[in-house]
Amino acid sequence: MKKVIAKIAENREIARRFYRIRVESAYLAKNAKAGQFFEVKCSGTDYPLLRRPLGLHNVSKNSIEMLYEVIGNGTNALSRRKPGEELDVIGPLGNGFTETDGKKIAIMVAGGVGVAPLFALAQKLVKKGRAVHVIIGAKNKEGLLCEKEFKRSGCSVTIATEDGSKGRKGYATDALAGALKDVECKKAMIYACGPHPMLKAVAHIASIMGLPCQVSMEEKMACGVGVCMGCPVKMKRGGYKMVCKDGPVFDAKEISW
Repeated sequence: MKKVIAKIAENREIARRFYRIRVESAYLAKNAKAGQFFEVKCSGTDYPLLRRPLGLHNVSKNSIEMLYEVIGNGTNALSRRKPGEELDVIGPLGNGFTETDGKKIAIMVAGGVGVAPLFALAQKLVKKGRAVHVIIGAKNKEGLLCEKEFKRSGCSVTIATEDGSKGRKGYATDALAGALKDVECKKAMIYACGPHPMLKAVAHIASIMGLPCQVSMEEKMACGVGVCMGCPVKMKRGGYKMVCKDGPVFDAKEISW
């Protein structure tokens, strides 16, 4: 992990309020792993003061991509940054996804911008010859992200929208229950990233089915290194762990949901 001044190669809106930013950095591209994140200084000034945590979405030889949703002052400032400008980035930070021996099938459940780290993981697993099934959930079709990108990478994709405007009507977790009926569960591993209620439901399903499950937690991470103690998650065995330092990826069965 180190501070990098990277050049912005691309920063564009890919869906309403959602942006993809690509920065050039051989160091970040070489060292970043799926599930890790970066603390990004959103503007070229001291406002806003705090950095924003953005997860690794894609990696190439000399660049990385991150996805983000424009919500407040920080991400709004970031959305106005132009190609050619320099971006102050600290990372890679946290612990990423890991693979489980003998698991040849990966089932991924993504809610909203939770597709970001799962796309990086999917590309890695497909290259290793793993079968990857991706379930993307959103409130409506306008909020769906990366469907085409997952398909181009060789993944099978199921869409679930709460209003039924695309794919099956309902939650991503409803689609997960159906998908598990069509695979050999002994060979399956579940990965998930999205809102807390979705992760809780995914963890419950994985527990019932007896399947290993890793979840990438979404929390506000001001410092990114566990100093500010602002992103605690309660553990079943007692105590808390910091999402930024100990996560953001956790074994689902370790968390006190």
